[in-house]
Amino acid sequence: MEIATIHVYGMTCDHCEESVKNALLKVDGVSAVTVSYQNRTAEVQYEASEVSMEELEKAIESQGYEVA
Repeated sequence: MEIATIHVYGMTCDHCEESVKNALLKVDGVSAVTVSYQNRTAEVQYEASEVSMEELEKAIESQGYEVA
């Protein structure tokens, strides 16, 4: 199990956090997500053998946010 902290730009409220969290939880291999719009981060617990960092970033970007 891996834990990654992804910097997310463009979140401004609780709804933004929920959108990012829900998108990440739909990705196979992700087991837990904590998102903070104030810190501009998404902390993702995932199985590296099942999902790549690129897939996690694409899930966030699909909601209209930028990652770095």
